[in-house]
Amino acid sequence: MRVMWKSVDKMRCFRKRSMFPFLGFLITFLLFFNLYMDGGYVLEAEKRQLGETLMHPPNTDRYVHTFRDLSNFSGTINVTYRYLAGIPLPRKKFLTIGLSSVKRKKGNYLLETIKSIFDQSSYEELKEIVVVVHLADFDLVWCENLVQEISRKFAHHIIAGRLLVIQAPEEYYPSLDGLKRNYNDPEDRVRFRSKQNVDYAFLLNFCTNLSHFYMMLEDDVRCSRNFLTALKKVITSREGSYWVMLEFSKLGYIGKLYHSRDLPRLAHFLLMFYQEMPCDWLLIHFRGLLAQKDVIRFKPSLFQHMGYYSSYKGAENKLKDDDFEEDSIDIPDNPPASLYTNINVFENYDATKAYSSIVDEYFWGKPPCTGDFFIIIFNRSTKISRIKIVTGTEDRQNDILHHGALEVGQKSVDTKQGRQCTSYITLGEFKVGNIEVNNVDHKIGFDIECVRIVVTASQKEWLIIRTISLWTTQQMTFLK
Repeated sequence: MRVMWKSVDKMRCFRKRSMFPFLGFLITFLLFFNLYMDGGYVLEAEKRQLGETLMHPPNTDRYVHTFRDLSNFSGTINVTYRYLAGIPLPRKKFLTIGLSSVKRKKGNYLLETIKSIFDQSSYEELKEIVVVVHLADFDLVWCENLVQEISRKFAHHIIAGRLLVIQAPEEYYPSLDGLKRNYNDPEDRVRFRSKQNVDYAFLLNFCTNLSHFYMMLEDDVRCSRNFLTALKKVITSREGSYWVMLEFSKLGYIGKLYHSRDLPRLAHFLLMFYQEMPCDWLLIHFRGLLAQKDVIRFKPSLFQHMGYYSSYKGAENKLKDDDFEEDSIDIPDNPPASLYTNINVFENYDATKAYSSIVDEYFWGKPPCTGDFFIIIFNRSTKISRIKIVTGTEDRQNDILHHGALEVGQKSVDTKQGRQCTSYITLGEFKVGNIEVNNVDHKIGFDIECVRIVVTASQKEWLIIRTISLWTTQQMTFLK
């Protein structure tokens, strides 16, 4: 491990002498890092250290085995974790929720956060999650006392394999002294945020092979009811689209969702640049370097910051997410689909953005004419229970659909204009730019393949379709 940090120190010296801007440096190391991972290279000293650990485990029953033994990822970091409560189950879950916590000068919200995660989940949802808490403080007495309290309050979740408490020993950390003072931060601030990057890296590394998806939370968060069901709906609606990070809160490192397969690279990335900048800034670079250009954030937010005192010096932190909703169960399903329109699109406000729950996305087109259409064609026929469509925005209240009808169709075929349904029935007319139809499945006798908006009279105003929300009747199959 020390060899690895010596290598990083040499890289650090090289950067100081380099005349390239920071972004060029970042990209260079990312390329090196990908080569390192793809080739599965491990320093010989690390191999020897791992072998010695396996042959002569430390004198404590809390050390079980190295994380490398639990994972097939060649890029995981060789760290021997201390298991403070619980052990991983052999079956992969749908979602791992990761928390990193240190001793605060004022307040402690970790127990409330864990309680909120479990209380806001149904019995069926609990089967699909595992919560991993990394106690990242070097005060072992504090850790031991907190573990005892966690074990008393959440014993049944620990026994069921839904809660793990771990620690990466201090000897695996790089030096936290003499760090670069980027942005003219005071030394103690640089030390705090640099250590936090390493805390998160070790947490991500541990969680690599526990589930299909990974959600990062902070240790002072309140969850919305049935947040996992809402997450699954969003993941399913993104089928076929590329993403690195989905965001379910506008604050800090709260509610950030990843594919678990990306965790080794993210862990290495945080370790490489641990002293450069805060973790939430590094995440922006990581997302961009993996070709996700834009933020993908969803409303309503599923997680709310509840702490009053920061983990840094106990400073006041009253930040709140005003997009948070306690009850998120009404989030639409929006089954995977293709979208088409013959309305002239303005700039990049294309049809797909009306079907997304991403913040500030919508369809915007030039004035439509009689007979123009906007069509949604599902990947497979679907039972729909409710449809709600909203046009216009608060600052453009005239850009609504003044005259239009909502139709549903079946028997789709391929045409020169794309797939179309050959048979439609009308569900209703738009009123003041909006329409909502309930009990759709009771009103029609077939599974729906298409949903179509038809313009019934030309208008001079442009058209914004802000949201198209669909709810299904059957249990959706979620991706893994």
